[in-house]
Amino acid sequence: MATILLIDDDELVRITVRQILESAGHTVVEARNGDEGLRVIATMQPDLIITDIIMPEKEGIETILEIRRRNTNIRIVAMSGGGQAQAMDFLPLARKLGADQILRKPFGPAELLEVTDLALKGTIL
Repeated sequence: MATILLIDDDELVRITVRQILESAGHTVVEARNGDEGLRVIATMQPDLIITDIIMPEKEGIETILEIRRRNTNIRIVAMSGGGQAQAMDFLPLARKLGADQILRKPFGPAELLEVTDLALKGTIL
């Protein structure tokens, strides 16, 4: 299975997503913001990055742009809070700037696994 870097400032989201992905056989490495995520990428090459958009320090759009500057081949899923109209507007932008897939919060385990599988296969929807 895949090694996935999960970048989200919300600990509960990280715990939940990690449990779902690990139950599907993936290995998950966590980071609390884009800066931490970029430090992880400097030391390892994950198969997939799942990043939140709205975070402190380095938010998701900046993180996606930096990842794309460093590595155009790595797969990225951008996710953002479904209850916030502002956050929803950032997902199409994230797609244009390099996210392979987008995921609107809240999402269920099946949707997370489907989007993860599509991103890992390189399928663009």
